[in-house]
Amino acid sequence: MSHLVKDIDKQLEIIKRGTAEIIPEEELLDKLKRSIEEDRPLKVKLGLDPTAPDIHLGHTVVLHKMRQLQELGHDIVLIMGDFTGRIGDPSGRSETRRQLTEEEIEKNVATYKDQVGKIIDINKTRLVYNSSWLGRLSFSDVLTLASKYTVARMLERDDFERRYKQGIPIGIHEFLYPLMQGYDSVVVKADIELGGTDQKFNLMVGRDLQREFGQEPQVAITMPILEGLDGVQKMSKSLGNYIGISEPPNEIYGKTMSITDELIVRYFELVTPVPNEEIRQIQEDMNSGKLNPRDAKMRLAKELVTMYHGREAALNAEKEFIAVFQKGALPDDIPDVFIPQAELKDDGTIWLPKLLTAAGLANSTSAGKRSIMQGAVRIDGEKITDPDHRVLVTSGMIVQIGKRKFARIKL
Repeated sequence: MSHLVKDIDKQLEIIKRGTAEIIPEEELLDKLKRSIEEDRPLKVKLGLDPTAPDIHLGHTVVLHKMRQLQELGHDIVLIMGDFTGRIGDPSGRSETRRQLTEEEIEKNVATYKDQVGKIIDINKTRLVYNSSWLGRLSFSDVLTLASKYTVARMLERDDFERRYKQGIPIGIHEFLYPLMQGYDSVVVKADIELGGTDQKFNLMVGRDLQREFGQEPQVAITMPILEGLDGVQKMSKSLGNYIGISEPPNEIYGKTMSITDELIVRYFELVTPVPNEEIRQIQEDMNSGKLNPRDAKMRLAKELVTMYHGREAALNAEKEFIAVFQKGALPDDIPDVFIPQAELKDDGTIWLPKLLTAAGLANSTSAGKRSIMQGAVRIDGEKITDPDHRVLVTSGMIVQIGKRKFARIKL
């Protein structure tokens, strides 16, 4: 067990780092005071529904807060939502989620544990599965739980209210989701629950249910939703603006270098363990012009690669980035892509957007055309801007989109 940090001001400074909301803050202060007086760590709960096999940086924001609380000496309870994941959290959804199978859930849980362990100390974490209690509830138990909340209260939730007004179906099982997440808090007797700002309703249901079951309500701590590489929309795989923590070191490094300057400090604060004092210094040095944003991004990229792949991988990724993007060299690991002769015309040429698609550099010919018109496509270092261009294909030619996508063509 970690030793509890007895300095309440230090605890508050670390807990408040990057948080969106603490509900209510005075209750958190009271819980911390009693925790220190009684030398009793608080139970900090985080629920994760393993709905996809891979975690990206946006998912790690709450995990970093979890790690901070763990380092302050509090007891961490990580709930794998193997039961709730079969329903699918309706938070922020404009339609009903597809329900996952038990096999999909089990497969995702296995990868989640490995990835989460790169941020929090799994050996000092109480890891539980909510199927162990939710799966045992009788229909009578479910009715009792459902009686503790009204439809009117459920429709206060933004996404439910919007769907109801627009006539978009809401499954009864979706109403049960917040109750199940709240019941998780009752079972583990949580003092604090963490979640993104989109989880606020679910966290507040947990407070209500704990009162109903005669427990002191948990404090809800919400964390901001992380913007993706575009600096505008939330990080999302479907939008392609994400950094996956299982991606290769060079990919994590290169993607980090592409974020907007405005996001540098925010990323440091939300998804790295860099101390507050150092982050403040980075901010001051960039504001005063002493630190180039590019150098700050290189520090951020190195921090992220080190966290997920180790220091040696981070140093190698940095060398590769400098060689390729600052000195114009080609990367060492350009994949070979074989193009069948049948794809070529009799004169040995192919329409460039079709080549980009065949080489796996573009998702479609229309996406390839956009990249060409944006001036992002090069063949053997020569920029091509004509979307109707036909390429004479030779074995060994290098095709490139942007600064990170390369392919060596083989016939």
